Amino acid sequence: MNEIRDLLIGIDIGKEYTQICYYDRKAEEARSLSMKVGTSQYEAPGCICYRTEQNDYCVGLEAQYFSREKGGIMLGNIYDICQKEESIQVAGKDKEPAELLAHFLKGMLKFLGIQDIVKNTKCMCITSPELDAIQVRNYQKACGIAGFPAEKYMLMDYGESFYYYALGQKRETWNRSVAWYAFDGDKIAFRKLTINAASRPILVNLEEPVSTTLETEDEIRDVEFCRFITKTLGKELFSSVQITGEGFDQQWAQQSVKLLCHQGRKVFYGNNLFAKGACIAGKDRLEDKKLKGYRYLSDSLVTADVGMDMRVMGSPAYYPLIEGGSNWYECNAECELILDDTEELVFVVNLPDETERKRVAMALKGLPKRPNRTTRLALTLKYVSSKDCEITVKDLGFGEMYPSSGKTWKELVRWDETEERKQV
Repeated sequence: MNEIRDLLIGIDIGKEYTQICYYDRKAEEARSLSMKVGTSQYEAPGCICYRTEQNDYCVGLEAQYFSREKGGIMLGNIYDICQKEESIQVAGKDKEPAELLAHFLKGMLKFLGIQDIVKNTKCMCITSPELDAIQVRNYQKACGIAGFPAEKYMLMDYGESFYYYALGQKRETWNRSVAWYAFDGDKIAFRKLTINAASRPILVNLEEPVSTTLETEDEIRDVEFCRFITKTLGKELFSSVQITGEGFDQQWAQQSVKLLCHQGRKVFYGNNLFAKGACIAGKDRLEDKKLKGYRYLSDSLVTADVGMDMRVMGSPAYYPLIEGGSNWYECNAECELILDDTEELVFVVNLPDETERKRVAMALKGLPKRPNRTTRLALTLKYVSSKDCEITVKDLGFGEMYPSSGKTWKELVRWDETEERKQV
């Protein structure tokens, strides 16, 4: 690789395999790194092994070798490990999933061959098939343990990686809809990426999957895939077709490939799409911003704008806290404020399907009695899922005259389900 600083890295942590790539600024494309010297093997098993003699960890192909030949302790697949909160016994010690993932990430990053990887990385983007609350907590904690501050890493699922990869290619491959066939052995799922150019921002939607199972015998498999193509593509115009996963082979897909290429559709096949999509996401968000006017409609997307009416520099103003349009695991806000003749906080919420903003009040029960404008609070908003926002309020007191009471208030809110409690 020819990049040594300001690295943009994509890591695909799949259910069975992992990959890593970096953005090559000279070639203006994401490049996959081989997991085995002198080969084009870009996928490695997503396993991690503890080496007892060296008292360290190894990953992928090396992990398989040491567990098989050198008495290393195979700990399992890192994707499965990070779906749980329970600790794992390693040489008689309890290790949290996030700690093991941190070791796994360090092992993957060694393939880049860069000294002081954290310092020389601009963004590391990790992608996985899906991201639930437990995985997100483990991934975020692992990045912190590995030394990456929050501004140097991103998380996304395969759907969003697909979006960035598809729209990161030449425009003629996505100026209409994009088809995605994901193989998993004999199972195949189809999803369609559509773009509503008439909306502002331009909305991009990845439709829910349609699935089927193919026969194993080659000729029948080809016929059945042709039927599935006809059913899913219909007569609609598609700019390109992307095929991923294990189970597709041009040797058996003779008629299927001809049908996929009909009407001039460009067809691409490969298993490095998600790592590259994650890498392209870092490039676009932090540098190019070519997709600034686009919004990917993810299931993880937070749609509500949340703020408060305050006095800022003595003048009444709306203070934004959370702006809709980002994934829930990227949405958080912190601020300090001073109460002015009230014992509650009122949040102003703007939902996309509602014309009027609603106001949601949070009572601060047991708030210490003090003169007006002598209670300072620390406010934190953090999403714990796409719907649930956790509000934490801490009493900071007011200098030496009114020390903090140590009180903390917490509330879990779904903005679209709360009733308008009070007009202020």
